[in-house]
Amino acid sequence: MLTRIISGAVGVVIMAVVLYFHNTIVLPIAVALMIAVMLYELLRAVNMHRCVPVLIASEVCGIVMPFIYDNFDILIDVKKQSGNDIRRFSLVSFAVTLLCAFVIFVTWLKKHKEIRYEQLFFTLAVMILVPQAMSTMIRIHNFDSNDGLFLLIMALCGAWIADTGAYFTGVALGKHKLCPEISPKKTIEGFIGGILTTGIVYVVAFCVPSGRFNLKTALFIFIMGAVCAVIGTVGDLSASMVKRQIGFKDYGKIMPGHGGLMDRFDSVLFVLPTFYAFIVIANII
Repeated sequence: MLTRIISGAVGVVIMAVVLYFHNTIVLPIAVALMIAVMLYELLRAVNMHRCVPVLIASEVCGIVMPFIYDNFDILIDVKKQSGNDIRRFSLVSFAVTLLCAFVIFVTWLKKHKEIRYEQLFFTLAVMILVPQAMSTMIRIHNFDSNDGLFLLIMALCGAWIADTGAYFTGVALGKHKLCPEISPKKTIEGFIGGILTTGIVYVVAFCVPSGRFNLKTALFIFIMGAVCAVIGTVGDLSASMVKRQIGFKDYGKIMPGHGGLMDRFDSVLFVLPTFYAFIVIANII
């Protein structure tokens, strides 16, 4: 328990330092390092970390994404002929991902007797999912020049508040298991408690300091928090299911007592894009 507390405290301090320097290159560097570790942990889970070309291609794809998102230097606007919709695609992001995927496929062709298609497509999936999802931290931060840090903190808390609320509600009221074969400790009561806790905390955090407390805004923000809590739980359970099917207890040991970064950020992976979609659609800041 002491090891877990110390490890958690160190993690909080590191995150506080990164958030303090959020307007500098420290943030994209920190996100890139997190992506690199998470990708290694996932590739290790399917025994692909020993294949050097695949590992390098995946890591390169992951590490560069936060810097691409931070700069948005080359953007293509594609106008739909049927309307005024404008979709923006990052040419650099697409090119890097395509090149890295090409390297992985070529490696598979050369080592097809050693690499199974399940390993290949798992690698491709996480190589796209993890960098794109985690780099959303940069987009959330850059969404608003004044409140970017607040939005980033709330996005991260979208998963962790739900975990905390679910834990205490589950301890106090939990009787019915949510997914006993995947996560024996999660209960339906805890799940509901996490949803309500996140929604309430979001309403307080967004509405009270700004003084914009009205029913319509509060309801929307509560729904945003509730959806983030649900999505975060899905992410947590999905990562747990992968571990159980592979036979892993933890994805890594970088945080003693907690496991790897994937064990801590599995729910965050799903929450970040969801949160970003809400703030873009509603423009709540």
